[in-house]
Amino acid sequence: MAKIKRIGVLTSGGDAPGMNAAIRAVTRAGINNNLKVFGIRQGYEGMIEGDIIPMDSETVSGIIQKGGTFLLTARSKRFREPEGRQEAYNQLKKNEIDAVVVIGGDGSFTGATIMSDEYDIPFVGIPGTIDNDLYGTDYTIGYDTALNTVVEAVDKIRDTASSHNRIFFVEVMGHEAGFLAINSGIACGAEIIMIPEEKNPIDKARKFLAERARKNKSSIILVAEGLDDGSAMQIAEILKPEFPHFDIRVSILGHIQRGGSPSAKDRIIASRMGSAAVEALLDNQKSIMIGVVNDEIVQVPLNKTIKLHKGIDEGLISLAEGISTFGAPK
Repeated sequence: MAKIKRIGVLTSGGDAPGMNAAIRAVTRAGINNNLKVFGIRQGYEGMIEGDIIPMDSETVSGIIQKGGTFLLTARSKRFREPEGRQEAYNQLKKNEIDAVVVIGGDGSFTGATIMSDEYDIPFVGIPGTIDNDLYGTDYTIGYDTALNTVVEAVDKIRDTASSHNRIFFVEVMGHEAGFLAINSGIACGAEIIMIPEEKNPIDKARKFLAERARKNKSSIILVAEGLDDGSAMQIAEILKPEFPHFDIRVSILGHIQRGGSPSAKDRIIASRMGSAAVEALLDNQKSIMIGVVNDEIVQVPLNKTIKLHKGIDEGLISLAEGISTFGAPK
């Protein structure tokens, strides 16, 4: 493999707090290792369009505390086609870029894997998604900030729920994974947590409401998006006729979970991963993701992060049920 002299960095897919910290770390670690660093704006779409800018230490000054991604992000349909990837490769060659760091999720890594195989260009991934659902890493960039955002929001919702003896169904993000829901639910004391990893979660909510009818107390039911039973709104509409005496409300937190200044943990993890990505490229690694396992930096083949499933810790599910008032002796 030829010696790497010029690297590109991009953010792809959904934005996540801490992406800017990762961009900053890649840029400065690259420069400190005598590499030229280029920012690829708007993800793979920007790679196709040649929206590529030179980066230096000043370019990334003052961005570590900002949410979102200053390089912007986008999903590219054209990159899924061979013609789109050919044009993207042409733009990399035009700018003499030898390797690319991709900050994103499994969709972003799928694109990186395909292009690396087609054109023998090194790609290193940094996991950036609030869902925390990527195999091979304990944490993804943005997850800790999103978790704290959810807890803060639910704490405020509980205030009004308690004031009016209401039942709130609160929907949180997570695509088809319940990591954000289960951990935020434990942290904010939700009475019921509905996640896609469990079978028939609506039955659990139904049983809970039947028991709650005797106590007439406010409750928080946390719902992960992606349930087979439907969204929080759909589930609430199903249950309302069964429990007409309850004042049932729905709150969908939505994209508020993606924004905000990254937590200290996200900034530190992003910085560690960004620096490790540059080290991996200098060590002639390709098609790997930088992860964190037991607080140690690890390298995981990109194809494993795409193909293998990261499961929910069953102990967390047991914990949530074990400390809930649901099912406690009457």
